[in-house]
Amino acid sequence: MKIATYNVNGINGRLPVLLRWLEEAQPDVVCLQELKAPDEKFPLSAIEAAGYGAIWQGQKSWNGVAILARGVEPVETRRGLPGDPDDVQSRYLEAAVGGILIAGFYLPNGNPRPGPKFDYKLAWMERLIAHAATLFDTDAPVVLAGDYNVMPTEMDVYKPERWIKDALFAPEVRAAFFRLIDQGWLDALRAKHPDETIYTFWDYFRDAYGRNAGLRLDHLLLNAPAAARLADAQVDHHVRGWEKSSDHAPVWIKLKAARRKRSAT
Repeated sequence: MKIATYNVNGINGRLPVLLRWLEEAQPDVVCLQELKAPDEKFPLSAIEAAGYGAIWQGQKSWNGVAILARGVEPVETRRGLPGDPDDVQSRYLEAAVGGILIAGFYLPNGNPRPGPKFDYKLAWMERLIAHAATLFDTDAPVVLAGDYNVMPTEMDVYKPERWIKDALFAPEVRAAFFRLIDQGWLDALRAKHPDETIYTFWDYFRDAYGRNAGLRLDHLLLNAPAAARLADAQVDHHVRGWEKSSDHAPVWIKLKAARRKRSAT
């Protein structure tokens, strides 16, 4: 199964890019972030025409997440991250597809730092860590896929010295990310590319994509059953270079088919 995460940065404005990539890449599951559209503006007919079922949680102008599944309807298991009933931001969806539990989310940016947006980011990460702990020991494979708005290490940042004061690279944020990892989650992309400079985001300014001056913000974390099936993890770098593309590129993993249990003789 091929599972992807893709911050589309406005699903309606970049719909042709999304559809082109879906046709080219043929992912089985896609977690989308930054829909920037209310529920009623989600382009369901176009997504269905491309062969995908979908669930989504929209929000006017900002945020918004969706999970697409090729040829089937995702079975929604959770809408919204638990821990704060007053949180109205559309950032978290969870669904079962083909025996795999998939959480798709858009973690807050947190800038400016310090300030209320940074405090919200840290609190959101605490909620994610708490909920992820309940998912990790699930017998089924679990994938946490999304735009984490975190560069975990200096290897994940072009010129890290320029990001010291930014909420995406703050020590508190990176520490929270590794507390999540320390539950036992596998960072799939880094596991397959341990020593490579590999980015998933390039700003629109100063020819960042052309210079490969990027950031690694988009991650897929796997629990033990999912990690045991990991076959590949890649970034569709070239998609960032398409006309009117998002500033993120799609990131995907491939999981091997589950081994069938031998029947007793």
